Amino acid sequence: MATTELARDEKREAAVRRVDALAHLLDNSIPVPGTGVRFGVDALIGLVPGFGDAAGALLSSWIVLEGARLGAGFTVVVRMLLNVAIEALVGAIPVLGDLFDAGWKANARNVRLLHQAIDRPGATRRSSTVFVLLVFLVLAALVAGTLFLAWLAFSAVAELAGGGTVRM
Repeated sequence: MATTELARDEKREAAVRRVDALAHLLDNSIPVPGTGVRFGVDALIGLVPGFGDAAGALLSSWIVLEGARLGAGFTVVVRMLLNVAIEALVGAIPVLGDLFDAGWKANARNVRLLHQAIDRPGATRRSSTVFVLLVFLVLAALVAGTLFLAWLAFSAVAELAGGGTVRM
C-alpha cells in the first residue's frame, strides 16, 4: 500500500513540475534586460496573427487539463479556463492584445490556482466559486444590457417605419 501511494505521489509531483515548467516557459522565461519585467514564449507566438493566439490557448489548455487531472475542483478549473479565455480573446487584438498577453500571464495565474487548490483545497474552491459567480453576473448583466439596447433600437426602427417620431 505504501509503495503504491509513494508512486502516486511521485507521479503527482512530476506532473506539477511539468506544469510549473510549461507555465514558466510560456509566461516568464524571457527577462527584459535592465528591468524586472519578464515575458514568455506565449507573448512571442501571440505575435503571429490567428495561429499564435490559438497555439497559446492550446498550450494553456494543457495546463488546465493537468489541473483537472491533479484534482483541482470544478470551480477552480472553470476559473482557470476563464483566465485562458480572457488571454485568448484580448490577445487576439493586434498589438494591444499582445501587450496584454505579456502582462496577464494566464498560465502563471493558473499554476498559482493549482498550487492553492492542492495546498488549501477548501479556500481555493470558495474563492473560485465567488470569482466564477461574479463573472457569470457580469456576463448576465452584459447580455441583459445588450438585449435592452437591441429592444430600444428595434422599437426606434419600428416607430420610424410606422411613420411616427422616436421618443426616448
